[in-house]
Amino acid sequence: MGFGFPYTCRVEARKIVLLIGLILVSALVIQHFELPYRNSLLSLLSTGKSYFIFYDTNGGDDEDLGLKENFMPENASEMYNINATIGTIGRSIGLAPERAIDTLDSVSDISPSVTHREDSDVLGNSRNVVSPPESVIVESYSPLSSTMNKNEANISQGSQDSSMNNSTQKEMPVKAVSSVLSISEMYEMLLHSRVSSFSKRPVWPSSADQELLDARFQIENTSVIRDHPGLYGPVYRNLSTFVRSYELMEQKLKIYVYRDGKRPVFHQPRLKGIYASEGWFMKLLQASNQYITTNPGEAHLFYLPFSSQLLVDYVYVPDSHSFHEIIQYLRIYLDTINGRYPFWNRTNGEDHFLVACHDWAPAETKKHMANCIRALCNADMKEGFQLGKDVSLPETYVHSPQNPSKESEGKLPSQRKFLAFFAGQMHGYVRPILLKHWENKDPDMKIFGRMNKASYVGHMRNSKYCICAKGYEVNSPRVVEAIIYGCVPVIISDNFVPPFFEILKWDSFAVFVLEKDIPDLKNILLSIPKKRYAVMQQRVNQVKKHFLWHNSPVKYDIFHMILHSLWYNRVFRIPPV
Repeated sequence: MGFGFPYTCRVEARKIVLLIGLILVSALVIQHFELPYRNSLLSLLSTGKSYFIFYDTNGGDDEDLGLKENFMPENASEMYNINATIGTIGRSIGLAPERAIDTLDSVSDISPSVTHREDSDVLGNSRNVVSPPESVIVESYSPLSSTMNKNEANISQGSQDSSMNNSTQKEMPVKAVSSVLSISEMYEMLLHSRVSSFSKRPVWPSSADQELLDARFQIENTSVIRDHPGLYGPVYRNLSTFVRSYELMEQKLKIYVYRDGKRPVFHQPRLKGIYASEGWFMKLLQASNQYITTNPGEAHLFYLPFSSQLLVDYVYVPDSHSFHEIIQYLRIYLDTINGRYPFWNRTNGEDHFLVACHDWAPAETKKHMANCIRALCNADMKEGFQLGKDVSLPETYVHSPQNPSKESEGKLPSQRKFLAFFAGQMHGYVRPILLKHWENKDPDMKIFGRMNKASYVGHMRNSKYCICAKGYEVNSPRVVEAIIYGCVPVIISDNFVPPFFEILKWDSFAVFVLEKDIPDLKNILLSIPKKRYAVMQQRVNQVKKHFLWHNSPVKYDIFHMILHSLWYNRVFRIPPV
């Protein structure tokens, strides 16, 4: 008995240890393969609460969708305040509820700090953050066309699962910078990306890939030119390569536009307001006979024709402080594209592009569209903008769709009586600092809050330097406005990548001031010699042609420059043979 009891205890102890080990291994396997409720293990080790969506997969009504309470670290519960009715969207297009939205991959999907902002221009006009009309039911708003064929809608679950895996597991990591980068440092990063960062090899080759490789060879080996009609060499990083690349774009570029997508979010451009760049590009591209192809086999690029502005209007849930609905809406759209067409999966989306001007576009697209070429007005290195892949989209305030760009010669440098000018609402943290140091402090520094349109234009035409201070985000329409009125832009927005950065030599016609140097702003501007200012002002007038919209596109205008940036980045990311 004395020997048997300890032996029995040891055997039982081993069984208990083995059982605990099996439980832990099972939990780790679940975590590793991202099975449903994979975050449950972490939740058991914490004291707060989170919510996971669960579905009645037996076809229950929407009322059967519920929230299941779990434990989560404190302060994290608000990050999971999810609207469970997204399942309705999935069912409306033929997706099984459990595929319409999975348990969240990470807390980065939802940002509790996001607010439904209303930004405004200098005149107090809203930056178009409008609540959805009462007649629009967000929960049942489907990203697919209402005219879609029923058979097309019933995509096989196997195809969806495959495309889902392709779109979510192989995405390019988006790394944001942690420090303030100078323009020269950004350019060095761009050059480095040209030789070290290529797209993955396509699953199968196409003739379009070979054309891109041939174009790259021709661009890199083009003959040197000193001047070109209508182009002023000193404002370009390399005039020769730009001219040759532009010529090849005109000769070769073909774009396939997906017809899928329900209006107004898809295919219905908004041509007025502060985010109108995305709408004008969509309108002019879809009307193009030169660049559009109906044969996807010959396409170099594939366009996802949605409006980031209208996503906010029709999909965002007011006061939810969450991008979740928009992200899932775009995910369902991509799943449909993946299920219907093979083109996304051929390159994992790297030959696809989007054009989005709303402030929230980087956050809305960084998860499921990270591999795409993203043309963004909010071109912020700290929000994951990738030099060499993404395109900085000019933000242009269009007041009249009938006359999208009103040209103005401005005044000669000798006739400009003010040193610097700024006017605008106090959005973000930079503008209040600007006014604190310079409003009514110096007669040469015309720094104001809001003012009427006539005075605003008058001050731009009469100022040597126009201050383009960031608001909530890095981008501002003042950059383009300054150029149109012949005023040298002074950009105060750390880590902002200016438009057409890969082509234009911005430091030859604009001034970049770090946010921390606002108190020394006047001294910085006065340190620029008068002769240097005159040269910069002349160069501003030379680049103006690249920032003007036309009802019918004109060579080298803003439409063609956006197209060229998309083409150029794709050409230099195509993997070598």
